[in-house]
Amino acid sequence: MTATSQPQAAPQRTPKRAALASFMGSAVEYYDFFLFGTAAALIFPHVFFPSDSQASLVMSFATFGFAYIARPVGAVILGHFGDRIGRQRVLMFTLVMMGVSTFIIGCLPTFDTIGWLAPGLLVICRLMQGLSAAGEQAGASSLTLEHSPDNQRSFFTSWTLTGTQGGLILASLIMIPFMALPDDAKYSWGWRVPFWLSAVVVVVAYFIRRQLHETPQFTEAKEAGTIAKMPLIPLMRYEWRAVVRVILCAFIAAVSTVFANLALAYGDEVGLDSDITLWLVVVANVFALLTQPLFGKLADRIGRKPVFIYGAASSAVLMPFYMLSMSQDNHLITFALAVATFSFGYAAANAVWPSFYGEMFSTPVRFSGMAIGTQLGFLMAGFAPSIVTALGGVREGGWVVISIFTAVVCLIAAGAALTARETKDVPTAQLGRTSPEELKELILN
Repeated sequence: MTATSQPQAAPQRTPKRAALASFMGSAVEYYDFFLFGTAAALIFPHVFFPSDSQASLVMSFATFGFAYIARPVGAVILGHFGDRIGRQRVLMFTLVMMGVSTFIIGCLPTFDTIGWLAPGLLVICRLMQGLSAAGEQAGASSLTLEHSPDNQRSFFTSWTLTGTQGGLILASLIMIPFMALPDDAKYSWGWRVPFWLSAVVVVVAYFIRRQLHETPQFTEAKEAGTIAKMPLIPLMRYEWRAVVRVILCAFIAAVSTVFANLALAYGDEVGLDSDITLWLVVVANVFALLTQPLFGKLADRIGRKPVFIYGAASSAVLMPFYMLSMSQDNHLITFALAVATFSFGYAAANAVWPSFYGEMFSTPVRFSGMAIGTQLGFLMAGFAPSIVTALGGVREGGWVVISIFTAVVCLIAAGAALTARETKDVPTAQLGRTSPEELKELILN
């Protein structure tokens, strides 16, 4: 007599747990990532380059941009494994890689010690950060989207990007007291401590993320045998239009680097104290912690496209007023405009893009499609500070250059979003291209 096998229980959706794990993982990853951006504006020109000239600032911002060169490479590699072996495993790997590379940055010798080898080592660590970040947001967004109820995907996935705001707040808060140190302490050991502290937050996030199960969508696809052997091939064959659309929409991320990194250097140029500019970033991101989930809820009600396009348009309109206010004496107006520009403008697009982009792809290629599309688009964000600085954007009066640049990238992103279909009412299982014939092609390839 043979025992009958019991049917396996259907994979369970755990949207709250997935949102928490994505929030914490993204917070850690982007604590490290934004810490580098802050240091690139305020510290690295003094310690990793030969002089405190405009050229040193441009080179320092270029090291910030090097991560965005590595990100497309990481997107292909990590996207492949995310669609082959699962979202959760890849996310554990990205977390550890980011933590290790950030800790090493805090240990690097300076230019005065080893010359040009110092910025060379800095670039290597930055490339490791870029490889890690390439898989983090796409993986976390895919994981949370596939755990979420069909009618709340935008709300739950918005917590992935809200985690990035938490990471930026933490990085800024930790940097503020060290930036207040005397120059001798600040440029010798003070700047290193925030990088070393990343080890603590990585350990916390590691244990939270380790407890999360694989997504029901991926598990079902794996059991059904519809996992693509080479996800890049069917992605480029069937869903390349979505990849191009995501690339152009992802230009909107340049608003964040302008606001969080370039504005630090511009504020310093026009006489605004560095502690004030750091508090501008902190306050705006604190408000974004509150507004982004609300924008996510709104997108579940009225759709992803109108919320995303509003975020792009409002960023373009408000940025010149914010930048111009930094050269004025009224800090209250500057803080109000910072909150309006970032928390009530850019935050709308930032909250909705994890669902908006992810819903353009089917399950077998979602991780790869999101990772490749966003990381190619994020190249614009990565080099925005160095491009605008080279054009004179951090000189007094450079707010005009910054504003024009912001308006152009926002216009491109909004235009690309207009070409997308609205997916708020499409069931998760029917997102992307999922006909039986196409799934067979996915398997064969």
